[in-house]
Amino acid sequence: MKKYLLVIIILSFVKLIIHFVANPNYGFHRDELLHLSVSEHLAWGYMEFPPFIAVVGKLAHFMFGYTPSGVRIFATLAGIGILVLCCLIAKELGGKRNAILLAGVSVLAFIPFFRNHTHFQPVAFDQFFWTLGFYYFVRYLNSKSNKYLIFLGITAGIGLMNKYTVVVWGFGIVIGLLFHEKGSSFKNKWLYISGLLALLIVLPNIIWQYTHNFPLLAHLEELKKSQLDEIGPYDFALEQLELPFTLLVSLIGVTATFLDKELKKYSCLAIAVLVMFFTMWFLQSKAYYFFAAYPVLFALGAVKIEKLFQKKPVWNYAVIVVLLLPAFFFLPMAAPVLPIEKFVSYAKLEPEKDGRIILTDDYADMFGWEEQVKLVDSIYQSLPKDEKEQCVILAENYGEAGAVKIVGDKYKLPDPTCAHGSFWTWGPGDKEGKVFISLGNEEEVVYSLFEEHTLIKTIKHKYAIDEENNIPVFLCRKPKKDIRKMWPELEKYIFE
Repeated sequence: MKKYLLVIIILSFVKLIIHFVANPNYGFHRDELLHLSVSEHLAWGYMEFPPFIAVVGKLAHFMFGYTPSGVRIFATLAGIGILVLCCLIAKELGGKRNAILLAGVSVLAFIPFFRNHTHFQPVAFDQFFWTLGFYYFVRYLNSKSNKYLIFLGITAGIGLMNKYTVVVWGFGIVIGLLFHEKGSSFKNKWLYISGLLALLIVLPNIIWQYTHNFPLLAHLEELKKSQLDEIGPYDFALEQLELPFTLLVSLIGVTATFLDKELKKYSCLAIAVLVMFFTMWFLQSKAYYFFAAYPVLFALGAVKIEKLFQKKPVWNYAVIVVLLLPAFFFLPMAAPVLPIEKFVSYAKLEPEKDGRIILTDDYADMFGWEEQVKLVDSIYQSLPKDEKEQCVILAENYGEAGAVKIVGDKYKLPDPTCAHGSFWTWGPGDKEGKVFISLGNEEEVVYSLFEEHTLIKTIKHKYAIDEENNIPVFLCRKPKKDIRKMWPELEKYIFE
């Protein structure tokens, strides 16, 4: 392994440098604000996701405070871990230097990973746990050692505490094992001990879901209505075609397990991945959920390509060039390596009639939060002392509430009140609420809740997403309703 170490280190360093440039740029993403907010309320579960991201967020805040570059380093480290594991899987599959190099390059060339490993979101850790599980699966196939079954169970359990899509991964692995040595693994008690370990690890979250009336189901239903129902019957598969070169490496790997004599022993691995693919397609999943399966396919493809070019190894480098050239050209679209003005020029974006620049949703969701919080702080600081003590900041959605909580940390603003998502579970606070600063709530909502209301400003931002443009900020007094009494009634609206 030592003779391949330098290759892995160099590839990892390249990825680290790219993220070192990208991670500090722009502001926090809307979802990052939510993930950091839940870290201030550690629990065994949340309305939108399991608790792993909150624990990492707590660690990130302890080490770096609320800084984008500090927080995002954890997603980046997960991405580097994926690259390293992909190389190690290639070695386990019988690959030599060129296979290990090609496997790592494939991870670098897979453009969506730069986006996934920049933002502080569960998806980066989900991809890491899938890849780690595949590594242990291959080690088990090679060694028949029961310890790798135990490692599989632990990985699955922790992975489930991060993102529930690991259920699909586990389902694929179980089906794959049916095709390994005629299902002999199912006669092994350690397989069931492994499953029990996974269950024990995720049990606290299951109990939390039960005691909170399974918000996961309500969230999935709302997600289905708002997003998944808009996905066409073939979109999941068609989106995999958007990156043809890395896809080709993957397809070579899958095919090789059925046709190559030396790789046939890993056909159960390919079957497992195919089961995951078709399960997600059937469930109308978002295309990027399946990206977690690509590293093991890159490793399989890299090993087969190395074998194909065994007599002419120079062709391995031609494959690497073909993979990397388009990847680095499209890199600025996935990771914010360019300052926003340079990116606008690079992407040839023209202003709209109102002067706004329409960015992709991911980038647009990283703008506007600082301006919102600065305005809220200026209003808050203008209040007399007695009103400050009873001031409630009422945010319309989790992005705005997260901005007040996380970006507003440096301003020492009071915690926001918000009935959206997990923020609802933390309640309206114990303040009577003599004065309210309303952020993002539409005027009809404000008028229905308060007798006195003054529109301070409508916030506009040339780069912000439509949802966060033209944001009204009101200063309100004399509430018509006691928000603390009406809070339980708002539960049915938390995912809207």
